[in-house]
Amino acid sequence: MQRRMLSREDEAAAEKGDLEVRREDQDKINKFSRLHQREMLLEDDLKSRAKEREDLEEISNELELADEDEKVPYKLGDAFIMLPLPEVQQLLSKSTDKIETSVSATEEKLSEIREEMNSLKVDLYARFGKSINLET
Repeated sequence: MQRRMLSREDEAAAEKGDLEVRREDQDKINKFSRLHQREMLLEDDLKSRAKEREDLEEISNELELADEDEKVPYKLGDAFIMLPLPEVQQLLSKSTDKIETSVSATEEKLSEIREEMNSLKVDLYARFGKSINLET
């Protein structure tokens, strides 16, 4: 990635606010905005999945105190089904693994989005200097 420096004329124009916004600049600004929105959605998704994982771990810890012979209610969709304790623990373990896989995939997407946003920031700040605010 190349970083461009502003020429003295561009820098002076940027400070005056006379810098013209080209089509490619507007496209970069729009792309940055879309990426920022996606970043916020993914962060919210991560928070909800972290809460869900925490809840599953708490349930698993509670079930360790239950009797092995006892049947435990397990939520499947909107209904609760009475299942043997070992089966419920196995299902909870699978659910936790699914969530952890999903969290790692979401974190990877988030990392890619942030890298792209940083690249756009470099380009846009190089072009507009202090005339544009891309801090989120």
